[in-house]
Amino acid sequence: MVSALRSLQGIRPRLGARVHVDPAAVVIGDVELADDVSIWPTAVLRGDVGAIRIGRASNIQDGAIIHVTHDGPWSPGGGDTEIGEGVTVGHGVVIHAARIEDHCLIGIRATILDGAIIHRHAIIAAGSLVPPGKVVGEGELWMGQPARRVRALEPAEIERLHYSAEHYVRIKDRYLAESRD
Repeated sequence: MVSALRSLQGIRPRLGARVHVDPAAVVIGDVELADDVSIWPTAVLRGDVGAIRIGRASNIQDGAIIHVTHDGPWSPGGGDTEIGEGVTVGHGVVIHAARIEDHCLIGIRATILDGAIIHRHAIIAAGSLVPPGKVVGEGELWMGQPARRVRALEPAEIERLHYSAEHYVRIKDRYLAESRD
């Protein structure tokens, strides 16, 4: 949806195939959305002082905020935000200059701060706070404020991460089909 996309200093968000950006979302500047990404109402992706990259089939749900860190005296080099493939970012999540690898779930109202790395197949529980620079291991469940490792994920939980991403692709496709009517 063109109304939700904004250029900044000549840099326009780039969209892959079959991307859905809700008209009530805002996507600004240096943001790249791969194929089948969905951005839901009131989500804000602000690539104004760095880049945001979101991988194929990831979904950024209602009210999520994704931002970056500028290059400055207290943040040399700045920090981009990278979200891998098949990631589900829950309602009201804040992600700031962090990296999230493939097929993770970031629970409702969780916060992921600068320099944090969430390795693939991880779950960050609802309401959790991942502090700056924290590294979450592959296939782990973390929760709390600050978030701490609770346990390894079961195989069925990892399967559910893949299901979640696929489910949101199907929902996104329904929205895209209706917008063509």
